[in-house]
This record gives sequence, structure tokens and C-alpha cells, in this order.
Amino acid sequence: MQNQDIWTPEKILKTSGAYWQSFILHVAVKLDVFSLIEKRANTSGALADELKADNRAVNMLLNALAAMGLIKKHGDAYQNTESSRAFLVKNSPQYIGSIILHFYNSVKPWASLINSVKTGQSVKNILDMPEDERRDFLMGMNVLASINSKKAADAVDLSGCRHLLDLGGGPGTYSICFCLENPELKATIYDLIDTKKFADKMVEGAGLKHRIDFMAGNFVKDDIKGSYDAAWISHILHGESFDACVKILKKVALVMQPGSKIYVHDFILDNEFDGPIFSAVFSLNMLVNTQHGQSYSENEIFKMFQQVGLRDTMRLSFR
Repeated sequence: MQNQDIWTPEKILKTSGAYWQSFILHVAVKLDVFSLIEKRANTSGALADELKADNRAVNMLLNALAAMGLIKKHGDAYQNTESSRAFLVKNSPQYIGSIILHFYNSVKPWASLINSVKTGQSVKNILDMPEDERRDFLMGMNVLASINSKKAADAVDLSGCRHLLDLGGGPGTYSICFCLENPELKATIYDLIDTKKFADKMVEGAGLKHRIDFMAGNFVKDDIKGSYDAAWISHILHGESFDACVKILKKVALVMQPGSKIYVHDFILDNEFDGPIFSAVFSLNMLVNTQHGQSYSENEIFKMFQQVGLRDTMRLSFR
């Protein structure tokens, strides 16, 4: 389904320069400007001193943030809005800066999109990130999962299930939500070993150490151990080729008990591949960041299930 909006010269130019405001937000979060303003470094001079940065340049940055409506200006002083205080100050429980930092870290690969389009090759492998970028990625995924986990828990039926496999579960956000919603459920998070410390912290904080454990492994290269009656495969398939997705699903199927439930959660394309817009654009994000990843259509995912021998497939939508 193609986007039917009329592309005027004004809209084209606005889209062309949209990254200006994105970069301003990225840099402000990277420098932790909103937290510093909240701590009373609320003039350009005070903030420049805190950041050991150029006062003139900091003043320009603050004025741009004010013009964007992310902060307010009163004389020489600046203050956070209700939204920036809630979502962009680090000690806020609603902080979403981690996912913004992940976008900041993705700028260089996206800047090389033209090379990826010409060669079909990624600029970098998302699994080879430095430790700080890996942290931003994992906690960014936690932000997105926190927004969607309750909706997912309402949409999927895990009643009667005893043991959930959370494949590539990262910090365990979905496992935690599913276990809180289903008191009889236990979960195993399966992910790379460097994810374990983040998952352990999240699980312990939720008071669920007795019900959620962690299994280290690479689901592309390694087998999966254990026996489960439910599986949650969230934002995994888009990072792999079609054939690799089939192999991953086969590994999952091998550890499923008869009558088990397998849920795939992803950015799914329409069967004509030209929408929705986020899924179509996200496919290019996979192009620059992975060797073989892309968004898949509903038909393609159903074909993966068919090749594995999984039956009774249906699509559940939640927003």
C-alpha cells in the first residue's frame, strides 16, 4: 500500500532537511543537556562550563532546542518542558534517551546508504558494536519493549503455558511483563552472553529471579536447549536472511512441546512490500546494519512457518 500523500516541493524540502532537527536532538541527549538543565546548569554559560564546551555554540544549541519546543527560554535561562523532563532527563522512570542514543550511533551507517544500495553490502554488523553502543542498543530495545510489552501481553494468550522461550530476549522486558501477567509462567531468555548482565539486573529489579533464567547462546550458530510450551520471537527475523529465519524457527520448533504456541513479533510489510512506511524504511536500516537482514511480509513469514511444518498460523495485530 503506497503512501498516497501529495509530495509538494515544500514537503520534499522538509523531508530532505528533517535530519537537522534529528541531529540536534541526538546531540542534546548525547551531551545529557536535559539532565544538566534539570540540575540548574540552565544558562548557556553554566552549561558550557559543565560540558567544557564553547559558550557560543552551546547557546545556539539551546536556542534551537527552545525553538523546537523541547525546552523553554526565560531571559538568559532555560528550563525543561513537562515532556523533556519526563522522557529526556536520565533519572526519570520514563526516560527514552537510550533509543535516541542508538539512533545517534546509527548515523554513520545511514550516511553510507548510497554505498549499500550500490553494493548490496552492509556498512557494519550490528553484532560487532563497541560495548557502549551495545549498551545503548540493549537499553534502547528495552525502551521500545516497555512501550509495547503491555499491549503484547494483552494480545497474546499465554494462559495455561508453563515455560516461555524468549528468543533474543535482550534485557528481558517481555519476559518480565508476560510473567507478571501470567502468575504460573516461567521464562528463559536466550541471548548473547554479553546481554546477561543487563537481563539479570532487570529481572532482579522486577523480583522475578525465581521465575526467569538466562541461557547464553547465538541462535544462528548454536542449538537451543530445554523444553517449552510457548515461544516469543521479537524483532529477530528482520536481522537475518529468509533461509536463516527458517533455520532459527526449526531450532525453536525442536524444543517445543506438542500444542505449543509460537509468536513472531516484527515490523511486517504488506504483501506488495510498499508499506507500511516504517517497515519499508526499516528494511533499509537492516541493509546498512546487517549482512542479510530486511523487513518481511506477512506472506513471507507464513512461508517460513510452512517450511518448518508449523500449522494453524494467524496474524494478531496490536497498536
